Amino acid sequence: MAADKAYSGGPCRACLRRRGIRHTIPGKADSQAASLRKGSRGGCPPAFDEKRYKKRNTVERAVNKLKRARAVATRYDKRGYVYLGTVTAVALVSWLRT
Repeated sequence: MAADKAYSGGPCRACLRRRGIRHTIPGKADSQAASLRKGSRGGCPPAFDEKRYKKRNTVERAVNKLKRARAVATRYDKRGYVYLGTVTAVALVSWLRT
């Protein structure tokens, strides 16, 4: 899982660890500075894979492209299979335009 800095808190990371989910979440600048100030008491900084985090941006941009279509963003469709068809149609049109 790749997430924003907003989810870098201890409880979020602990929940992911308990469930065995590998995650890539950058640490907040103030949290990193506080950890450095504490020295050895600050704990080990969490692992962060920069290459994996960059791929998150690609996926996020693709989702935002889909959300440009009003029907996808507002989800007026009541049935899941109809919504899936809408998303597929929008993705197909987007792919054909590129």
